[in-house]
Amino acid sequence: MKILKIVLQMVGFVVLIGAVTIGTLRIQRSSADGATVVFPGGEMIAGELHTGAEPDWSFTDDIFTIELQLNDPMATRTIFILESEGKIYVVSGYMKSFLGRIWKEWAFEADEGNDEGVLRVNNVRYPRQLVRIKEGDVLNGVAAKLLAKYSGVPTPVSAEAIATARADIEDGNSWIFELAPR
Repeated sequence: MKILKIVLQMVGFVVLIGAVTIGTLRIQRSSADGATVVFPGGEMIAGELHTGAEPDWSFTDDIFTIELQLNDPMATRTIFILESEGKIYVVSGYMKSFLGRIWKEWAFEADEGNDEGVLRVNNVRYPRQLVRIKEGDVLNGVAAKLLAKYSGVPTPVSAEAIATARADIEDGNSWIFELAPR
């Protein structure tokens, strides 16, 4: 019984150290310029601020993740990006899961009106407005690009695979936001 008590105390101590470490890292990152894969960052300051005409976003086909900052609260995260029909989109999956509700707080904030932010890609910042797309034909192209880029589905993507991915979006399991210019 005494050994069990010692083992439980040691396990508790290790868990406490882990929790304090994770909490400390999250707090430290909250004021940093940009995010890491795990922890959100603070306000994006570095990088040229884009002005002028919209770029040809097809270059994002070769970029796996970008940094996205919402303005209120000022927080940056690393996120997937895709281009379809000349427009850019970000994806937030697992939205109906417990993990999604905790980890994807930015998507809930954007959907509830905190929809202005900044996108940083290749050290250039682009002011954006996040517009959630829940339905419409635009989802066919977005779903096809999502499957090809992030799920490894060979192109051309089948109509059946697109319909399945689109249903996942329309059911609210995955959320799609257009990053529209402001």
